[in-house]
Amino acid sequence: MARKQSKVWVYSPPKSVRAEVETRAREFIDAELKPKHLEPPPKNARFNYLADITCKWHGSYFYIVGVFACPGPHALSPTFESKLARMLPAGPDRYILAFQRHTGQWIDLYHGLSLQQCLETVRDDPWFMPV
Repeated sequence: MARKQSKVWVYSPPKSVRAEVETRAREFIDAELKPKHLEPPPKNARFNYLADITCKWHGSYFYIVGVFACPGPHALSPTFESKLARMLPAGPDRYILAFQRHTGQWIDLYHGLSLQQCLETVRDDPWFMPV
């Protein structure tokens, strides 16, 4: 007999809040993160390098994503994405901010931050630096 999965309550922000979060994050990324972390492509590049920083929603999570270029002749694809930070809505203008370990596990570092505090933490905290 199949077991029933227990239901878990998850806060899901309205579409208007999602749109506002994405708009403010894109503005912040363009004004703060890109000038700080993006550099012109290296000449005769042999190794992966950060080519862009963007953001997107996936389910109830909001991610800040680094897009890396793979310039080598044997690259499987020209680019790949690596998630730099994850924000989980925890209430009205409250988020849980997490970083991803090298093992793929997400570690929640900050609880109950506002959107602005999350973005500033991503800018300033070394756990969220694109490597």
